[in-house]
Amino acid sequence: MAVVLADSGFYSEAAVKAIEANGDTSVLAAVERKSHHRTVADLEKRSDPPPPGPEAGGMETMKWRMSTSAGQALYKLRQQTGEPVWGILKEAMGFRRFLLRGLEKAPGEWPRVCVAYNFKRLQRLTGG
Repeated sequence: MAVVLADSGFYSEAAVKAIEANGDTSVLAAVERKSHHRTVADLEKRSDPPPPGPEAGGMETMKWRMSTSAGQALYKLRQQTGEPVWGILKEAMGFRRFLLRGLEKAPGEWPRVCVAYNFKRLQRLTGG
């Protein structure tokens, strides 16, 4: 079964129902904003909470999915995907928009941004 991961703020009960209607895709969306800093309670081992009843709404069901160990493990995969790259490009390197305008010029700027990112990453990894 395919799993779609979504950030906090992108949850829509109607969209989840539409995606999961065919039965071969499951959605895992953060519905609460949490701090990036973990507490001792977050690190303690605990069993999964019981699933919500059939009367539970979509939001309650999604909160339960995110609170299970399987849901947390899947959601952690987002840290290994391209998400950090966009954060580094936007925050650390200040790339928020193309400086060159036009469909002919902008595609020429993107490879330069990628090379700059790769050099930054290479320097970080080699300690140079």
